[in-house]
Amino acid sequence: MSSTRQSKIERLLQRDLGDIFQKGTSTLFKGKMVTVTTVRVSPDLSNAKVYLSLFPVEDKEDFIKYINDIEGQIRFDLGKRIRHQLRKVPELSFYIDDSLDYIENIDNLLK
Repeated sequence: MSSTRQSKIERLLQRDLGDIFQKGTSTLFKGKMVTVTTVRVSPDLSNAKVYLSLFPVEDKEDFIKYINDIEGQIRFDLGKRIRHQLRKVPELSFYIDDSLDYIENIDNLLK
């Protein structure tokens, strides 16, 4: 169960990372639409799991690998945005949010 502080930081990270992904779409992410669906922060606030929804991407695993490779740049940009709210920027790990694919699969099965 997450505390109130964790929840506030999760919402802050989700909003700022979403903005970073939106502004970096043309340069960093090769025109792909990346949406931050969920952020989960560890109780000590040192690690954050970021779940991403990727739209026009055929090979999602390679794209997540690419995003994890440029995690330092994303973390630096995030640090510039949240430097007054947090003392230390958490380590970021990115994962695929496949809930939309799961919902689509269930809809197709029900038809």
